[in-house]
Amino acid sequence: MADLDPEVVLGMTAQAPDGVVIIDREGLIRYWNHGSERIFGFPAAEVMGRSLDVIIPERHQQRHWDGFEKSMASGTTKYGDDDLLTVPAVGAGGRKLSIEFSVVLLNDAEGQPGYVGAVIRDVTERRAKEKELYQKVAAAKAEQATTA
Repeated sequence: MADLDPEVVLGMTAQAPDGVVIIDREGLIRYWNHGSERIFGFPAAEVMGRSLDVIIPERHQQRHWDGFEKSMASGTTKYGDDDLLTVPAVGAGGRKLSIEFSVVLLNDAEGQPGYVGAVIRDVTERRAKEKELYQKVAAAKAEQATTA
């Protein structure tokens, strides 16, 4: 990859259909790509410099920030390369979403943990279909149990 122009990489990241979000050590949004705009419905200009709370449901904020602060202080995260997290999120207008994402700690200019980056995918539709299927299976099992 040494011969690849960094501008090409940045361009790919900017246009990726998946969300790419980077927050600083204060939890403020510093990068928000086209995919993030598509997923969450917020234009980059509206969220840049704002807290990530804009997409975190209120009931999950304390847990998120506790883990975030621990990771920034230790310079490590409990999530590895193979971990794909699934959480609820909030889009523009309060729209409820289900997202999957991977997360990485990014060092600042001094080599210290200064940022957290995430690659995000909207799985709201898939999760709704899974929930519907689970409900149908549960109903069928319940019906079977009453007729047995």
